[in-house]
Amino acid sequence: MRFLLQFVAVVAASFLARLLSRSADGNAWLSLVAGVVGAVVVTAVYYGVVRATEKREVTELARRAAASGLIRGTLLGFAIFAAVIGVIAANGGYRIIGIGDDPINAVGLIGFMAAAVTIEELIFRGVLFRHLEKLTGTWAALAVSALVFGGMHLLNKDATLWGALCIAISGGGMLTSAYVATRSLWLPIGLHFGWNYAQGAIFGSAVSGNGEQQAVLDSESTGDALISGGQFGPEASVFTVVAGVLVTAAFMWLAHRRGNLLPRRRNAEPALASTIDR
Repeated sequence: MRFLLQFVAVVAASFLARLLSRSADGNAWLSLVAGVVGAVVVTAVYYGVVRATEKREVTELARRAAASGLIRGTLLGFAIFAAVIGVIAANGGYRIIGIGDDPINAVGLIGFMAAAVTIEELIFRGVLFRHLEKLTGTWAALAVSALVFGGMHLLNKDATLWGALCIAISGGGMLTSAYVATRSLWLPIGLHFGWNYAQGAIFGSAVSGNGEQQAVLDSESTGDALISGGQFGPEASVFTVVAGVLVTAAFMWLAHRRGNLLPRRRNAEPALASTIDR
């Protein structure tokens, strides 16, 4: 019931946030404001519904960790994507043509992507993964939530099964492991934003099969789709999968060192039977 209440509340708030973002379409500065406001609203709804249904402090959204988590995550996401696109370019899969026609559009994308990644992190890491982990343990919950996260991207315009699988392995693994390592949603939100913003607003690549944005750089994918990612975008590149697996392994190693991994929940039936016998 807690899962359902939290899921419904966040999805409803997300719907309103998306309407707000779309109402500012075409105006970069309004898009910036609308997107940031939408992200704040959805976060506040998550905080309120979790506190009300679980009767606890919402430590995964602790205010003291917000600034550092968002900044570190954004820089890390940007750096990882820049490294990946550099490797793709070195192997003939990406080429910069020049400067984009409307670089100011990158300002509006800050708000749009802030709202989008906040919504996805609250739903997939904050609600889905957290509740699965209590039942199945960390590793199984990571696998299931990552597959669901990847499968969601099959709804995108240029979606492919291979692209969705790549998102599950790299994005789902990387973002979930970032949460497990820190037990905070701020780092994965920042990581997700930095990755997507670098991909769509700076390097001008297609984002998860959603098509290219008007970015700072005018670019094109070239060569073998396994290297470039094809129409789906760089996230369907084998180099992205390799990077995602390496980053996920690093975060899970850190989570293990910190004692943040949860075992599978033990079956309560033997204890219950023993109590009844007594």
